[in-house]
Amino acid sequence: MRLLLTPMGLRAGSRVIPCSVGRGGIRADKREGDGATPTGRHRIVGLLYRPDRLPPPNGWARPIVPGDLWCDASGHPAYNHPVRAPFAPSHEAMRRPDPLYDIVLITDWNWPDARPGRGSAIFLHQWRRPGFPTAGCIAMARRDLIWLASAVTPGDVLEIPALPRWPARKRASRHDKD
Repeated sequence: MRLLLTPMGLRAGSRVIPCSVGRGGIRADKREGDGATPTGRHRIVGLLYRPDRLPPPNGWARPIVPGDLWCDASGHPAYNHPVRAPFAPSHEAMRRPDPLYDIVLITDWNWPDARPGRGSAIFLHQWRRPGFPTAGCIAMARRDLIWLASAVTPGDVLEIPALPRWPARKRASRHDKD
């Protein structure tokens, strides 16, 4: 399946899925920590899910278990790769208390031969709420993510063109908690 990010959302086959992108916008010069979603042709290379919260969305999905982490330490040999706890360098926990990573589609952005500082962990995952930006990933509603995870196969292409403006996001009020 071809996935294409458009100003209307993520086109997946004949569907258009509302989604959010990185708080840093869509950029060709992605860097670690900039919050940007990188442009380009990326392949789907992995599918993870929380087996304590939902069934496998696809036959090739791997469970997220306690101690699963993702290395985001730019100078470490495991940069932009899954690692296991205990792991002292900078990392992101894959088994989160919130539902954001209950299903994770992994892209090949800066992988498998990660270049230091180019950015790590560009995933497709569940959003906090509609329009809420990510740290560089693409996020969507749980029902859409479950459908997408059931439909994609390893190697499917995600195209992220240079979009001049991403749709305006609702401004967070001082009463928002996220």
